[in-house]
Amino acid sequence: MTTTWTETGPALTDRDMATVVRIVYEQSGIRLHDGKRALVTARLQKRVKQGGFRSFREYLQRVAEDPSGAELTALVDAIATNHTAIFREPQHFAFLRDVVVAWLEDRADAGPILGWSAACATGEEPYSIAMTLFEALGEDAARRVRLLASDLSTRALAAAEAGIYREERICTLPAFVQRRYFQRGVGGRRGFVRVAPAIRRAVEFRRANLLGAPPGGPPFDFIFCRNVMIYFDQPAQQRVVQSLERRLAVGGYLFISHAESLTGIRHGLTWVAPAVYRRMAR
Repeated sequence: MTTTWTETGPALTDRDMATVVRIVYEQSGIRLHDGKRALVTARLQKRVKQGGFRSFREYLQRVAEDPSGAELTALVDAIATNHTAIFREPQHFAFLRDVVVAWLEDRADAGPILGWSAACATGEEPYSIAMTLFEALGEDAARRVRLLASDLSTRALAAAEAGIYREERICTLPAFVQRRYFQRGVGGRRGFVRVAPAIRRAVEFRRANLLGAPPGGPPFDFIFCRNVMIYFDQPAQQRVVQSLERRLAVGGYLFISHAESLTGIRHGLTWVAPAVYRRMAR
């Protein structure tokens, strides 16, 4: 077999691309199109070089034959997009503070507040949720706030659990937020910040596939699932929304991205604000 090479490594053939498209869709629900060929090539060539493979086909054969599943996980990790930001789409955090917290405080019990950041990427979203709740609830927050944050990417989860970001990532936040919720690095860590211990303790990180079985346990008071369904086709979106709806408490809220829509998706949720839905009692 003749292998075609580019200046940077082996070329991705149509057959290779079709194999990657199939694997990524089966494992994550993300539907890659041919316009993503350059992205796929760039992100997988590093794996091909590191493994000493002569072609993408040889690498993909290794993915298929690896009994541990480690290469399959690495492939999906390489393709998954993890762009995010602290307090991204800030209207949602204002809604969480002003509406959701008021509903939670009106409940008869003052028990745990349970939230899920699905597709949490490198952790900015769940930490933003935790900071919002700590500001709203004061001293009671450390006892009550329990957040689950999940993602398909093991690489993203490792970064999220560490909670370390470049200092410029928080430079637009109010000064009191920077002081209260971040520790500045010194010495060799100068230029970096780390999320404060109390906020990190409020979040549990776990690998999960949105197309698989959802996390068990009590229902969630709210779920953030933002900027991930835009990569799914409609059948995958339908599965995800139904799964999320089942895991919401009655009265609980689902947050999606402003770039996303539930139009054409069957569900029993009620629209309450832009990109915010609620599971009402039936």
